[in-house]
Formats: sequence, structure tokens, C-alpha cells
Amino acid sequence: MMLNVAVMFGGRSVEHEVSVITGLQIIENIDKSKYRAIPVYISKEGRWYTGEALFDIRNYQDVSCLLKKCREAVLFPSYNLKTLCFYPFKTGLFKKEPDGIRVDVAFLAFHGAFGEDGCIQGLLELAGIPYTGPGVVGSGVGMDKIIMKDIFRSNDLPIVNYTWFFRKNYEKDPEAAIKNVESKLNYPVFVKPANLGSSIGITKAKTREELIDAVEIAIRYDRKVIIEEAVQDPLEINCSVMGMDDELSASLCEMPVSWQEFLSYEDKYLHNDGAKTGMKGASRKIPAPIPEDKTEEIKQLAKQAFKALDCAGVARIDFLVERESMKVYINEINTIPGSMAFYLWEPGGVKFQKLIDNLIEIALERRREQENNIYSFDTNLLKKASSGIKGAKARN
Repeated sequence: MMLNVAVMFGGRSVEHEVSVITGLQIIENIDKSKYRAIPVYISKEGRWYTGEALFDIRNYQDVSCLLKKCREAVLFPSYNLKTLCFYPFKTGLFKKEPDGIRVDVAFLAFHGAFGEDGCIQGLLELAGIPYTGPGVVGSGVGMDKIIMKDIFRSNDLPIVNYTWFFRKNYEKDPEAAIKNVESKLNYPVFVKPANLGSSIGITKAKTREELIDAVEIAIRYDRKVIIEEAVQDPLEINCSVMGMDDELSASLCEMPVSWQEFLSYEDKYLHNDGAKTGMKGASRKIPAPIPEDKTEEIKQLAKQAFKALDCAGVARIDFLVERESMKVYINEINTIPGSMAFYLWEPGGVKFQKLIDNLIEIALERRREQENNIYSFDTNLLKKASSGIKGAKARN
């Protein structure tokens, strides 16, 4: 039976455009003999749309015109309704439910806030719809760099020294916040919004003046800011992990090649025709030109990080390696990586279509696992309590 797969992308995120690219890549490469891809575009204003016009990336040059060709839709949290309902809702005398399209599984192609952070995942859990990627907890923790690093540290995974503060504390007393950072970390440092990806809002600071400027940028994007000690003369190495629970596999490792000190948003998505190729368009060396023992170490650490955050589906774990000592540090995890990190799997024999198929199967397996759980049981507690409630009311 052909499954209806709602490919969801866009959203209220500064990574909106990157998400559109990933979503359209999924739609283009999905096995159309097994799945019917249903595009679900969430606008920057948070409204949901579906329609055939969403298939063509050229239409996104004029989004207002594009949306006029689409139907607005909404997903109800009612358990097992599993319907993307058209809006405005039209129900008749003999029609119990609004018109819509059945959704068998959701393929999430969001990046950033309100999509990669557990929000959409929570809605899909309530609706009983299987979805790709980690659950609510894994998504939320993987998005928050501070909590993520706290968990990595508690699992004895290697990370750089870091500290953090709330935006309101910095605005209240900037001098104290800066002094606190300098008392804990050595320059140079990286300043990052706690809940963003794709290098947006990230700045390297070598002096106090640069640190202040970097913080002023980061606080525009998030209420929490994390500051990390920079690795001296680092190699950036990335590795992807796919699977669920203990059944995990690691991809080849890559070394992104950049002419800047770290890979920026523009490097990742705008150079080399990135609008069409996504992360595959970025310059990179695959496999990474590092010793074999370091490759294996990174693969094992990637699996441990994936498991520590209770991830599922596919993720990309980014590492920093100190060039002189070859000491490895986990930088962060991307629970919904750009282009689903297919470029790390294809050289090893897993084509993009097969990767998509695997992720849908993992989503369905995760849902089957959840259905084995007991969520409720019959009890006469309310019956007993009702008499007590009536009595209490009478006494008042």
C-alpha cells in the first residue's frame, strides 16, 4: 500500500530558506513507487499550506504569489485523526470531519526553532502520526546547545570549556556578564545563540571589544547565549549517525573546506549553487584526510552522542580536532541536518532515495514501539473522588 508522506518544511525560523531546500530535496528523491509526497509548507508567519505549486523551487521567488496557488491547511491534535485538514473547514449535515488528506507519516525537514526543537514533534505525538527524527525530548535537547553540552559532559563525552548567561542578565549588567566570561574562559572564544544552527549569529572573539560585539549579535536571536573556548588551529570533522536505540550506523567522515576561520552560513548554503544542492554544494573532503584511528574514534563518539540524546532517524555530529595533539571535541549535534546529510552516506553506498526510505521505516518502527506502551488503565478513582467532591461542595 502506498503511504501518504507529509513532507513538512519552512517554518518560523531564521533557517526557513534552508528548510525549503531540504524539503524539496526530499520530495524530489523520495521513492514515488512507495510513497505519495504531500508538501506541507509553513510560512514565516506560521500558517500551513499545501498544493502542487509547492513542488517547484522557482515559485518561492515570490512567496505571496505562490501561496495564492495553494490551499491553507491545519493538522488537528486529535489522536489518530491523521488528517491534514483544508482550511476554512467545510462540514455538512452528514459530514462529521472536514475535508483533507490522510497522513500516514510525517517527514520533517525543518531547521531551527518551531520545527527542529520539539514543537512540531509534540503536535505529531498528540495526533498519533509517525514522524522522522528524534522525539520531543531528543529534539529539544539537541536544539539547546547549553543543555546538550551539559548532557554530553554528564556522559563523559569530550567538549570544550563553556559558560552561558541569559539575555536579560547581560542587559541588566553587561560589565558583570563579560567579566564572568573572562574569569572562566580564555580568548579566543566563540559566542553563539543557544538555540540556532547553520552558523547564524555565531561570532569569534579574540578581545573584550570583540566579545561585546559578538554578544550584542547573539542576543538578537535568543534569550540564552553560550560562549565556548576556541580550539587552537582546529580541523572541523563531521560524521552522521543513522538508526534508533542500539541499532546505529555511522557514515563516512567529512572535512568541510572553507576559506574562512569557520564554516559560515553563506559557505554552507549560498556558495556553489547551494539553493539547489543544499549542503552537498559546500566544499568538503570525503572521506576526511585524518588517521584511521581518529576516524574510528569520531564514529564511536558520534554514536555515543546520538544515543545520549535519545535521537532517532539521522543526525550529523560536528567535531573539532586540535591539529597538533589530534585531541577530539564534540561541537554539537544537528538532529535534522541540512540535506539530511545524504552527501555523507552516498559515498558509502546509501543513495539518497534509500536514506529517505530508511528514515521512514525508522519513524514507523518508533511508532510501533510506542504502541507497546501502556498509557492508561481503568480505575474507579474518579467514582470514589466524586462523592468526596460533592461532600466538599455541600459543606461550603
